[in-house]
Amino acid sequence: MEIEQSVWGFTEEGEAVILYTMRNSKGAEVQVTNIGAALVSVKVPDRNGEMADVVLGYDRWDSYLNDGAASGKTVGRFANRIARGMFSLDGKDYRLAQNNGPNALHGGVKGFANRWWQSRVETDRVVFSLVSEDGDQGYPGRLHVEVCYDWDDDDTLEITFFAKSEVPTIINLTNHAYFNLAGEDSGSVLGQTLRLNADSYLPCGRTQIPTGELAAVEGTPMDFRTGKPIGRDIDADDEQLGICRGYDHCFPVKGYAKGVLTDVAELYDEASGRVLTVATTQPGVHLYTGNWLEGNPMSKSGRYYENRYGVALECQNFPDAPNHPDFPPSRLDPDEVYEEHIVYRFGVR
Repeated sequence: MEIEQSVWGFTEEGEAVILYTMRNSKGAEVQVTNIGAALVSVKVPDRNGEMADVVLGYDRWDSYLNDGAASGKTVGRFANRIARGMFSLDGKDYRLAQNNGPNALHGGVKGFANRWWQSRVETDRVVFSLVSEDGDQGYPGRLHVEVCYDWDDDDTLEITFFAKSEVPTIINLTNHAYFNLAGEDSGSVLGQTLRLNADSYLPCGRTQIPTGELAAVEGTPMDFRTGKPIGRDIDADDEQLGICRGYDHCFPVKGYAKGVLTDVAELYDEASGRVLTVATTQPGVHLYTGNWLEGNPMSKSGRYYENRYGVALECQNFPDAPNHPDFPPSRLDPDEVYEEHIVYRFGVR
């Protein structure tokens, strides 16, 4: 494994923005940066051995600051939405920034996705670290976070999240990469086939907060159990799709067990033959079809992405989990270490 480091730019505070290129023995490579601990690029071969970048991203490092899409970035302290920006812990109420209508989204305007992270190379991996102070964006506790990227000769990318808090708090971390297996500059992702290991999904209300129900996917546009083109049902006359302008829903992982790595999704592009298999230790996978990609910065291929040009498969806890006792717990106590994994396996068929 070869890891190259280059300076991509400097922040206003004079901090260096570092671009890391992780290249395996077959020439496939991953690029990550310390702005948002972001995944910038994944170049993998098609069935004929031709390389393409299958992750959406931007042409400039500063485009990764405050982009609405959170493209490729680590989001937290709490990924996804918290209703009205409020939750209670040990009898105390906490108020967060409301940066998505009435709700808190992805940790706030100055969440982890818009931070400069410390970074280092540890043998064959790149590690990003961050300290989030007590009260940061309204969250309790001084939190120490690390995000580790591992890339191997089998074209497998593993992201590992670690965190430890000094007082009880809540946490939910994920990566927000958008994939297009035909290539990031190839247009719509709707023709690619998606399969999800999920018998149910979380319906949401008008502000995209889960109702608390786990609804069966059978007989609905949410059924991806056997695989289908992403676009087959995306414009169906369905209340849930109408609320979200497409798919923007969490799917509980079938057979989930805490700490156990489980296959949750498979994405396939027939034209190129590329296949992406996703596994995680997290209880849910949030399917987001890039319904609001328009208006984000210039892409790395020199044009602007349109809506539905990429698909995000965000492995995470359920949205608004702190306000739903029946959802998997998001609490982190001082005697615990938060550890979760996401594994992306790239191949061809």
